[in-house]
Amino acid sequence: MAKHQFQTEIGQLLKLMTHSLYSNKEIFIRELVSNASDALDKFNYLSLTDGTFKKDDWSGKVFIKLDKEDNSLTIGDNGIGMNETDLMDHLGTIAKSGTKAFMENLTGDAKKDSNLIGQFGVGFYSVFMVADKVDVISKKAGEEQAYMFSTDGTGEYEVKPVTKEAHGTIIYIKLKEDEQEFLDKWRTQEVVKKYSNHIAYPIMLNYSEEETEGEGDEATTKMVHKSEQINAATALWTLPKSELKKEDYVEFYKTLAHGDNEPLSYLHNRVEGANEFTTLFYIPKTAPMDMYRADYEAGVKLYVKRVFITDDNKELLPPYLRFVKGIIDSEDLPLNVSRELLQENRILANIKQNATKKILQAIKKLSGEESDTFIEQYNRVMKEGIYIDHMNKELLLDIVKYKSSTEEGLVSFEEYVSRGDSEKKEIYYIVGDDEKVLRNSPLLEAYNKANIEVLIMDDKEVDSIVTPMIGAYKEWNLKDITTIEAPDSKTEEEKEEISKEFKSLTDKIKEVLGEEVKEVKTSTRLTSSPSCVLKDSSDPMAGMAAMFAQMGQEIPEIPLILEINPDHEMIKKLDTLDDESLFADLSWILLDSAKLSEGLEPKDKGAFAQRVATLATRAL
Repeated sequence: MAKHQFQTEIGQLLKLMTHSLYSNKEIFIRELVSNASDALDKFNYLSLTDGTFKKDDWSGKVFIKLDKEDNSLTIGDNGIGMNETDLMDHLGTIAKSGTKAFMENLTGDAKKDSNLIGQFGVGFYSVFMVADKVDVISKKAGEEQAYMFSTDGTGEYEVKPVTKEAHGTIIYIKLKEDEQEFLDKWRTQEVVKKYSNHIAYPIMLNYSEEETEGEGDEATTKMVHKSEQINAATALWTLPKSELKKEDYVEFYKTLAHGDNEPLSYLHNRVEGANEFTTLFYIPKTAPMDMYRADYEAGVKLYVKRVFITDDNKELLPPYLRFVKGIIDSEDLPLNVSRELLQENRILANIKQNATKKILQAIKKLSGEESDTFIEQYNRVMKEGIYIDHMNKELLLDIVKYKSSTEEGLVSFEEYVSRGDSEKKEIYYIVGDDEKVLRNSPLLEAYNKANIEVLIMDDKEVDSIVTPMIGAYKEWNLKDITTIEAPDSKTEEEKEEISKEFKSLTDKIKEVLGEEVKEVKTSTRLTSSPSCVLKDSSDPMAGMAAMFAQMGQEIPEIPLILEINPDHEMIKKLDTLDDESLFADLSWILLDSAKLSEGLEPKDKGAFAQRVATLATRAL
């Protein structure tokens, strides 16, 4: 019998579980029963779609056996089962990205890490909060050989062939001495009713208790073995909403999400008509740990007439809704629909379209603290939706929020429009990757002076791609302030006069800076800064920048325009300066400092530092 080392991350996880301070240890029953239910779902599907596995007398069930004498608890099922490879892949390594993401969030602080267990139940491994030793005996449907996976949770496990008559899995748990509460019939029954009442298969509790027969001196006591069903065994989503309480939805969510947190919100709908289907969706309070991983775990299960079909199809909802957990149960899809057919199935496309709209409408209705929590967790992923889901673009634009130059907190487009100029109908924004830099940008000065709100978009990686393609929100055009003229009170004639007055200065600065700038001109957008830089919006490459970003390619360098503030003392003195060397240094400083103000880097940082040091020395 060969011994194997657990994958490093699993070793860490087992150590955490073994020494966990987490108070809600009862979730191990929920996790193991949930796994058993999944195994039953998978065999049920096989039995209905593959003649090889058809069994007229098969009836799925979960059983829990309590043995006080042996100090053990056993949980089993007659589901699809596992072979040797399955046992090693699912129990000896991290096979799911969600578990891997959980491990990456561990801090090394026992208290903090044990609280993470409440957010992410980590399935099978939760058993080590209560177990001294675990044996998993399993036989895969359609195979002859059964195997046993054994470990005490200290870093090693063994897998060996064993004998088992029927397919399915039995998990034998030798409890720690101080965990005997789970051998009490009422305690275990309470846990099952709390977390697993709506598991769609019977959960049978097998136990022994003393019974007395006769009376007085003739009374005799004997141990009687009993078995009783302890759950309702009705799929929750099939019940009318009028029969369900919030508590029912919450406990079902905990089973789906393998965690102990309540959902932020949920929606339960039944649709009848050309297509009949039921959906039950949950929005988690906290974003899944694997949400931004390419191998994120799908959160929605597909059923056909209560028969489980798949839980790993990422096509059931659009990718920007990958955080949603839940159920889709169709009355119209064929039971033997393949993964390839699912991607092209018109019925499923209709369900997906309907479900997406319902989810977005529910999100839009969130208010107060719930809305704030949603935006904190999912604002970025909603922006992804604007880019890929043109059909629901308007709904998504009503959901996303941004920072503002004039308001506290985050604001929506609708809120911006309610305060904006209804004649101009323009929404102004500035994009970058540092909020502080954006708020201090010289480009904002004219807008601040005119008390015009500007949206501060500081998630450059997403905003620079998504925002240009929005175009307009309810006839209000979005305007990037780095590419348009700023508001000012001067007439065109006055601007032309100023430009002529300082033409010799702007020409001279352009001569010094050469190809580093496309143009140097006077500005009416600045109030306190001496200079700023802008992109040339008329340059063909400016229009292609978003396209390059969308393709993940390096964005081409767009020529910059340097604008100088003719009212600034530095510019007035520069206009009368005769020292050619000092003039050149100051010209470069005007450009490089303007770049820094926009979060850009000087082309030659060393030269910039040297010029600043030289000027500082002269000032002293």
